[in-house]
Amino acid sequence: MSYRELSAELDREHAEALSDALLEIGALSVSVEDADADTPDEQSLFGEPGLVPEKSAWKRSRVVALLAEEANPAVLLTAAANEIGLGATPVFVVREVEEQDWVRLTQAQFDPISIGERIWVVPSWHDAPDPNAPVLELDPGLAFGTGSHPTTRLCMEWLEQHVKPGQSLLDYGCGSGILAILAKKCGAEPVIGIDIDPQAVESARQNSECNHAEVTYGLPDECPGGEFDIVVANILSNPLKLMASMLASKLKPGGRIALSGVLARQADEVATAYAKWIDIGVWREHEGWVCLAGTQRESH
Repeated sequence: MSYRELSAELDREHAEALSDALLEIGALSVSVEDADADTPDEQSLFGEPGLVPEKSAWKRSRVVALLAEEANPAVLLTAAANEIGLGATPVFVVREVEEQDWVRLTQAQFDPISIGERIWVVPSWHDAPDPNAPVLELDPGLAFGTGSHPTTRLCMEWLEQHVKPGQSLLDYGCGSGILAILAKKCGAEPVIGIDIDPQAVESARQNSECNHAEVTYGLPDECPGGEFDIVVANILSNPLKLMASMLASKLKPGGRIALSGVLARQADEVATAYAKWIDIGVWREHEGWVCLAGTQRESH
């Protein structure tokens, strides 16, 4: 069986409405993309955590609908356009899509990832290249963090070099739980993971169970009191600056902190936000991103 893919470009005011209308009248799936993707005009639509994006769609949006082979793309698109009062049917193109084993095709895109000196991040459908190394079984999912992004990789490399058995660790903004799981495998105890997204918390719990790593996860209001030997936060620069006082307060005197999700050009302003409590600087840079690391002063 084959399918048809219909693609139409239109303004941001009508993209989501057309997408919904196409689904209601029989499209199998619909997505909305930036029509200027991979060009100098590409837009960043989504804001940082805690910030509401100004726009709900791209200036030039592309609506892509997957249709059954027998569907008439022109008829469906015209009906959807009329349903939302668009006036005229948008210009569109159609291409044939042959049926494939989508699961195998998706899995083929994710091979084991080597990080640091010995770490491997391995999807569940692969065997570990070195079973004697620290191996994290992690499938791509909704929560951020599979080790492929430079910010995650930087934090993992830092953890591999700095975690000592028996040290307590807080992973704030835990996402998939990858950093907390690695810390546990490096001997940290206890390990706490916190995230603002309940879905991320649940995903992290499941990943920890798959990796036989005992980590406690929760939302920010469930973060335990007390101080930790290590705090790691792989988020983005604005939230990191806003949370400087809070994260610093979670460190024991002499404790270590590692911050990532920071572009190289943002490093100084993030470091300045923590300088009141922590001696901090760039630990390592990779592909334009940095990991900041520092030590809590003995009196704070």
